[in-house]
Amino acid sequence: MSQEVISFIENLSLPWQVDVSKKLRHMVQEAIPEVEERIQYKKPHFLKNGQYAAVISPSKDAIAFMIMNTTNLEVPKNFEGPPERKWLKIREDDTPDYELLAELLVQASSSL
Repeated sequence: MSQEVISFIENLSLPWQVDVSKKLRHMVQEAIPEVEERIQYKKPHFLKNGQYAAVISPSKDAIAFMIMNTTNLEVPKNFEGPPERKWLKIREDDTPDYELLAELLVQASSSL
């Protein structure tokens, strides 16, 4: 647990972004029990065995949840990004499938 990451999330300007980011962080912690977390490049990064596994990236109107190491993964069409990393943009009224995100994260991080 990183107080720096907790503070970052709690200080996001939009309440819905705080809520979504807390849920994403909790989901990452459950999917990768040994995860390390830190603020890098001004956003929360999650690492497994010293390698990037996921990133929460807030913007003005969305939260992008990025999963690394996705080259051999089948991801839904609503994800964006190059083969090695994919992200899902979550907007205010979206209801992300946290279970699906967790499954993808477990698969992507299994070789890290």
